[in-house]
Amino acid sequence: MTIVPECDETRLLDGRVICYQPRRGYRSAIDPILMQAAVPARAGARVLELGCGAGAAALCLAHRVAGLSVMGLDIQEPLVALARKSAAANGMAADVRFMAGDLLAPPEEIARGGFDHVMANPPFQKAGTSRPSPDPIKALATVEGRAELTDWVQAAVRSVRDGGTVTFIHHGGRGDELIALMSACCGAVVAQPIKAKAADARPGRLIVQGTRQRDRRIDTCDPLILHEPAGNFTAGTDRILRGYADIALIGP
Repeated sequence: MTIVPECDETRLLDGRVICYQPRRGYRSAIDPILMQAAVPARAGARVLELGCGAGAAALCLAHRVAGLSVMGLDIQEPLVALARKSAAANGMAADVRFMAGDLLAPPEEIARGGFDHVMANPPFQKAGTSRPSPDPIKALATVEGRAELTDWVQAAVRSVRDGGTVTFIHHGGRGDELIALMSACCGAVVAQPIKAKAADARPGRLIVQGTRQRDRRIDTCDPLILHEPAGNFTAGTDRILRGYADIALIGP
């Protein structure tokens, strides 16, 4: 029996989505919200999130787009337990389901693929490049394990139907690596740089979206700027984080 870890209730999308997160250690930041805001899902679509953690992105997407069937997969059973608790609290348990499993050998229901959209927010750090957190849940969420970035991309592309999209958010320092992997596996790719402030030389994050089996092409959007010089969120970012605007990626 999986023990649900001690948790706190977090309110997302201007308080409209309940998400339970571990009281200590790993906690979702704004990345899952930004990622789901870029997924071009419509009512009736099937969506898979690989590495769903405590379910923030999946729950926000299901709130943003009514009528979806969303499934989340994560290797950490305690986080899956929290995600299920959150789905029930939001009245979404029938439409947003979470499973414990390894993306390298996924449960049969996921291995069959055919999803309209797949999204993922994989660990940013390569194994051996930094000292992992002493908290085991946070360490697994932030540092690559047996599954490296190429495995995440390949698993996502295998799971999506032809013409469907794969959306990742990742550290800006690994943007070129992610774009190359997505281009090789999908075809058409759109990259959305995300900068903390307009004056920053490089993006801190990158959203990359690929469309499976489209003609190979790479487009790059203008950067999304998170903060004003004073440190507050820009008006556009604030609307996205509150759930009143999407991130529209302009692709081929």
